[in-house]
Amino acid sequence: MKIISYNVNGIRAALKKGFIEWLEAANPDVVCIQETKAHKDQLDLELFENAGYPYHYWFSAEKKGYSSVAILSKHKPNHIEYGTGIESMDFEGRNLRIDFDKFSVMSLYLPSGTNDARLDFKLNYMSEFQEYVNSLTKEIPNIIICGDYNICHEEIDIHNPKMKGVSGFLPVEREWIGNFIDSGFIDSFRYLNKEPHHYSWWSYRANARNNNKGWRIDYHMVSEPMKDSIKRAYILPEAKHSDHCPIVVEIES
Repeated sequence: MKIISYNVNGIRAALKKGFIEWLEAANPDVVCIQETKAHKDQLDLELFENAGYPYHYWFSAEKKGYSSVAILSKHKPNHIEYGTGIESMDFEGRNLRIDFDKFSVMSLYLPSGTNDARLDFKLNYMSEFQEYVNSLTKEIPNIIICGDYNICHEEIDIHNPKMKGVSGFLPVEREWIGNFIDSGFIDSFRYLNKEPHHYSWWSYRANARNNNKGWRIDYHMVSEPMKDSIKRAYILPEAKHSDHCPIVVEIES
C-alpha cells in the first residue's frame, strides 16, 4: 500500500496547479492532505472521485479558509474518526483518521508557532496530542500518523542548523518530537534514508527551493509494531503545487 502525505497550502490553489493530474500519475492508495483551507462544500468533489478516489473525507476548521485536513482513499475504510474529541484541538480541523482491517492512517496538521500566542497553543497541542496518542495506540497499535508536524527533529533535517531560535527548530519542539518517536514510533523516511539535504518544505523567500534551503517537517510516523512492514520511504520534491512537497511511504499490507 502506497501512502502519500501532502500539505497542499490550499487545495483550491493546488487544483489550479495540476494537482489532479499529478495525483493520477502518482497513483497512491491513500493520500493524507493537510492545510486544505477549504470546506468540502467549496469543492467539486467529483474531481477526486473521477481520479480514482471514491472515498474521501474532510475535516475542516470552523474558520473558513484556514487549516483543515482530508484523506482520499481508493479503499473503503471500516471507520472514519473526525478529530480527537479534544475541543481545544478540534476547532481548527487538524486530525482525521481512517481505520482498515490491519492498520489505521491519520492525517495530522500540527500547528506552527509563528508568534508567542501560537507557540503556546502549539506546545499545548503537542502535549495533548501525545496523551491522546498514548491512549489511542492501546486500542489501535498499528497506526501511521502522516502529516505536517511543523518541527525538524535533528540537524540533518534543516539546511541551517544554527536556526535554534526559530519555531520549528526550538529545543523544546525537537525534544517533544524525539520523545514522540521514543513513545513507540518510527520516522519512516529517516529509518531508511540517512543522507542529508532531503527536505519537504521551503520558504517562498530568497529562492530557497531552487537552492534547496529547506526543512524536513513532514513525516510518516509508523508505529513500532509495523516496523517490518515499511518497504520504502521517499520524498517527491519535483511536485510543486505548494511550499511543501509530497512524502511517500510504502507499506506491505
